[in-house]
Amino acid sequence: MSYTFTNYKTKKALKDVVATGEVVQCYQPGLGPNLMNFTGKIYLEGPHYPEAHRWYAEAWMENGVVVKVK
Repeated sequence: MSYTFTNYKTKKALKDVVATGEVVQCYQPGLGPNLMNFTGKIYLEGPHYPEAHRWYAEAWMENGVVVKVK
């Protein structure tokens, strides 16, 4: 699972930002790979630890930027 650099409190907030064309980048805490140039499907969760995760999403990244959220 990955996180967005901005701590979105809801999946709707994340979807709205992606729809406006703003740059949303992600990271994997711990030993995960660097996602700055990644293209492909990822899975997101939020809000960030230590808060309880209340939403989960499938997203598509192109060159390190989220372009679509399900």
